[in-house]
Amino acid sequence: MLAQEVGQSIPADTPHAVSVSLPTWKSCVGYEEGEEGILKKMNNGYPRFFIDKCVTSFAATLIERYGTLDEWAILLPSHAVAGRCASFFQKYLAALEPGTKTRTIDLLPRTDPENGIGRSARRVSPMVSVVIYPKRHSALAKSFWQHTGEGVSSRRAELCHRAFNDGFLAPRTNDTQDNSSNGHTASHKSIKGPLRYQKARVADGPEEHVRTRADSLQEDKRQKTDDSILFVEERYGRNLDLSRASQAKIAIRRRIAGALTVNVDLNDMTDIGRTEIGIRQVSGFSEEDVYLYPSGMSSIFNTHRILMASRGDMKSICFGFPYIDTLKILEKWGPGCLFYGNGSAEDLDDLEKRCKEGEKYLALFCEFPGNPLLKCPDLARIRALADRFDFAVVVDETIGNFLNIHVMPHADVVVSSLTKVFSGDSNVMGGSSILNPLSCYYEPLKKKMGTEYEDNYWAEDALFMERNSRDFVSRIARINVNAEAICMKDVYYPKYSSTRPFYEQYRSTTGGYGGLLSVTFRTSAEAIAFYDALETAKGPSLGTNFTLSSPYTLLAHYTELDWAAKYGVDPDLVRMSVGLEDTNELCSMIERALTAVARVNEA
Repeated sequence: MLAQEVGQSIPADTPHAVSVSLPTWKSCVGYEEGEEGILKKMNNGYPRFFIDKCVTSFAATLIERYGTLDEWAILLPSHAVAGRCASFFQKYLAALEPGTKTRTIDLLPRTDPENGIGRSARRVSPMVSVVIYPKRHSALAKSFWQHTGEGVSSRRAELCHRAFNDGFLAPRTNDTQDNSSNGHTASHKSIKGPLRYQKARVADGPEEHVRTRADSLQEDKRQKTDDSILFVEERYGRNLDLSRASQAKIAIRRRIAGALTVNVDLNDMTDIGRTEIGIRQVSGFSEEDVYLYPSGMSSIFNTHRILMASRGDMKSICFGFPYIDTLKILEKWGPGCLFYGNGSAEDLDDLEKRCKEGEKYLALFCEFPGNPLLKCPDLARIRALADRFDFAVVVDETIGNFLNIHVMPHADVVVSSLTKVFSGDSNVMGGSSILNPLSCYYEPLKKKMGTEYEDNYWAEDALFMERNSRDFVSRIARINVNAEAICMKDVYYPKYSSTRPFYEQYRSTTGGYGGLLSVTFRTSAEAIAFYDALETAKGPSLGTNFTLSSPYTLLAHYTELDWAAKYGVDPDLVRMSVGLEDTNELCSMIERALTAVARVNEA
């Protein structure tokens, strides 16, 4: 994929894309500096950092209706999430501006038979909760949106905005019952849409009994329900069969469980994978232990939240240099975090010493391997310490992925961003959290999940994720080959890391070393020349089907470059997520970029 213009979606002209083109080092700096010329060109961005225009457009409409010129809105998928957002605001506003309040509005399907969509709305959950806050505190809203990953997706915002404009969504009233987003529906009237969406029904077979009035009423009820579903799908669903979202979620969960490893259509999926659990190497594990979330960060945020709800408020441990928002979650929610940014043996020595002295911890969070240095923690020793001193182990397997590594036997919870290589197409967000049934914390966590978990994964996003992930297995194999082909021993890559022995302990028999690598240079000028000369897509995110590069430290830690450097993360580091291109062409592309570096040295 050739480099694109600044601000163009990656892939180009892709609705709801999750990456954006920043093709030069200068454009990356301009984006971080907030240069107007760069920001005006931005069609989209990574959704947790750049709020999609579908979301901001809906927010503007809601403020026009319910707010003032001095207010703005953050859009969330449920009343419970809105409650957590409001609590976050109040925690910080109490110090910043005592007495300042936020307001929450729940927009639910209308139950008016002349204007509503009734039961059909429950199939696709077109609801949104709105927290209205003083615009001067937008930084707080952005912090909640970015760190938690709990904001509405652009697809949900797009559909709900249209439904709101057409009068099908209205604020909760005493007559409007909550349509729980986890699929357990409240009692609504069965209401059909406009007559032009009605469709004749044909009986499946001959009737074998005399039709009674009750039969007729029941058939009418089914008729109205089917008509309503058709109405929502045709009017708002862009010809997608949204009623199949529940099947799509089952398929996704089975793939994550390691049971569904073949490319099948939803129609053929019903009996595949039910009894084939084994790739995760944990006895008793099934798809019932897999929970879906709107984003990878949402899975981490909610895992931490559920652990606190189950085990009590205790400090957590962040081990190894993490993706930045993981650390922020552990620091800002709960009593704080012990951060070991180097993830070294000495760090584990210090942790063991603290535990022996009586310090108690909720959980240790780590990545396997880490991003962007691709280092692996000593998971066996961490597991031993956790068992000895009673803390949970949460492993983020996004970079390694379960086809390459098997970390679940040593983890209590495994989390992942499905947005990345599981999807590959860079057009949908998603996350997962899975519980290890052999964990000593399994029963209390499972019980707490039963009361606390909400399925806020938007139906249309689930359909795209399921469709994208069907060839997950074959894509991983190809990416492994390509990444190894372009790696040299002086790059950051699990195969060439000093922590390779830890990776090998958990590498599957057919697994490779993944598609992510990072490279540093002797000078900033060399790094800039290399990045600018790369003929790949260039922007945020990773795990795409095409090679995607970024000056990672610049984009993730622009305001804290010195802090990141303390943990070995070079400010000029270039990260590459390798895709499915022809291997020889990838190698040639790297050689051409290195030639540009050589020219800098010659000059």
